[in-house]
Amino acid sequence: MARDHSEVSLCVKYLLFFFNVFFWLIGGLMIAIGLYARLEKTAYQEFFNDVLTDPAFALIIVGCVMFVLGFSGCIGALRENVCLLKFFSVFLAIIFFLQLGLGVAAFVFQDKVEEVIVDKLQSAIKKYRDNLDLQNLIDGVQQEFKCCGGKTINDWDQNEYFNCSSPGNEACGVPFSCCKSDTLNRQCGYHIRKKDKTTTERAEMIFTRGCVEAVKDWFKENMIIIGGVAVGIALLQIMGICFANSLMSDIKMQKNRWNRDYPH
Repeated sequence: MARDHSEVSLCVKYLLFFFNVFFWLIGGLMIAIGLYARLEKTAYQEFFNDVLTDPAFALIIVGCVMFVLGFSGCIGALRENVCLLKFFSVFLAIIFFLQLGLGVAAFVFQDKVEEVIVDKLQSAIKKYRDNLDLQNLIDGVQQEFKCCGGKTINDWDQNEYFNCSSPGNEACGVPFSCCKSDTLNRQCGYHIRKKDKTTTERAEMIFTRGCVEAVKDWFKENMIIIGGVAVGIALLQIMGICFANSLMSDIKMQKNRWNRDYPH
């Protein structure tokens, strides 16, 4: 008997399977890390005031999306389940178009996006000492991008500890993360924003560029790499959608042939 040419493609089937096993495992790992971070914070009574600024919460959400997507694609491919494959394909398409829409919106409304980022940064600066992870996040950004404050170093005047009217030693100052790497004195930011300090004196001790400007410059400098990564992710998503639809088509053809050759 001649071979049935409508059989399911094993190449597509197992390529889709292993493709999703990877995302399934990564998603599970991200959920585990996120939950561990949350439990550790509970143990030390480190609660977040705003879940949107919680890296652990972000890990859990992204991990859950990847886990569900990976599970549906993995099991759908292995069991040749059309419902799971359709869910995988539609879910991945929704994510793709959401990413595309967000990218276009961010490009078109750059000024508005910058305003929102500045507002969020200034809000975060106000809570700098009230939230340990938020503090670590701000410190990490300032050290990584060699910057200080949102738009300017004077944004730190909005924090009660660094406000010039504060009675503490940090009054009219900035955090140590604003200090230049070769500065060993952890008190280098104390009183650095006082009017008697010259621009040159400040520049010798701390980073004087705002973080919004620093991040914008970083994006401009790395635009080719960022664009390449974005295109790579988009191609993987499109391939996943195409493979899922190709496999569904093969499965449906097999079912139709089976129903035709072996009618009830």
